[in-house]
Amino acid sequence: MSLNLHKIAAIIFYRKSSKSYINDKAIPNEDILSFFEAARWAPSAKNIQPWHYILFTESDPEQIELMRSCLVPMNQTWANHAPVLILSCAQLTKADGSSNPYALHDLGLANENLLLQIRSLGYNCRPMGGFDKEKTAALFNLPENIQPVIVIAAGFAPKFKTLSDQMKIEVKSPRIRKEINEWLYQGKWGNKIDPNSFY
Repeated sequence: MSLNLHKIAAIIFYRKSSKSYINDKAIPNEDILSFFEAARWAPSAKNIQPWHYILFTESDPEQIELMRSCLVPMNQTWANHAPVLILSCAQLTKADGSSNPYALHDLGLANENLLLQIRSLGYNCRPMGGFDKEKTAALFNLPENIQPVIVIAAGFAPKFKTLSDQMKIEVKSPRIRKEINEWLYQGKWGNKIDPNSFY
């Protein structure tokens, strides 16, 4: 199937998770603030906006090191070079104390806004689920109704020639996506749509 790329917003198509960062180059504060402003405008069920974020930067070395210590070893090998880490959390309850079944979904919408904003300014970023959530909740005093979900790394992209051979392969490797006809149905489950029929 040929993909009609000109119909897709470029920032969506070219967004890519990255493991390469310049660890001694800080992102300007006004750019960091714009990440969260983008997240703020995400849609949410009943406009509850159940997202919360904790920002870690090299301006507070002790705290960012604590966050790094929560990452699984595989993620530490590359994320320890990112000058910005963002802990993304969902508030699982509404103001009246009842559960919010859409909290994780809504957080995901805010996270995507945040990631696209980071990439739109030319920075690398990568969301990761590989971290010790219990340790994270304890270290950073999260209330019981706040669930840590994702850690996002962000930073300047290094020059390609400075990357390791393995990282060069990862940077140049294409992103693999399932074809639309593997998961899009017409009217009922299993009635697959042929995308070519739209042209």
